[in-house]
Amino acid sequence: MSGGFEAATGDGPPLPEGEAEQRSREVRAAFEGLLQIRRVSHGQDGGDPAARPAAWERRQPVRAVALALEAAKQPPSAVDASGARVATGYRVTPGERPGTAVVEWLGPPASGVAQQEEAALTACASALTRLGWDALLYRGPRRHRFLEVEPAGPPD
Repeated sequence: MSGGFEAATGDGPPLPEGEAEQRSREVRAAFEGLLQIRRVSHGQDGGDPAARPAAWERRQPVRAVALALEAAKQPPSAVDASGARVATGYRVTPGERPGTAVVEWLGPPASGVAQQEEAALTACASALTRLGWDALLYRGPRRHRFLEVEPAGPPD
């Protein structure tokens, strides 16, 4: 891995063989940093730092949601150099409205991802809700399910 930490959005390459432990440490450190940002941001009102997103997360919902899902041990999808999907998991993209994100459950062709979609997205929604995000499950074109995610509660 090169450069700084980037949460897996599901549109990157698969994790190289043998780097799972290192990636897990990086995710844990980044997530602890996010919780520290929340503690500092919400310090005046006390309460649980996991209860609502900080201003940083509200400005960068794709990165924040991807980090939350990766920290919750949800697997990200991945693509190869040609852009073909090679791993089943979540994919986070910007939502239509500012400050929102969309989470899909994607996988390679013929991987049976459609049968996993509802249960997997429900698990993603549960992980996000615990961290102060509203995650609503929708059904779009061709009965494809997805989550629309936005910060719960008022901004700081």
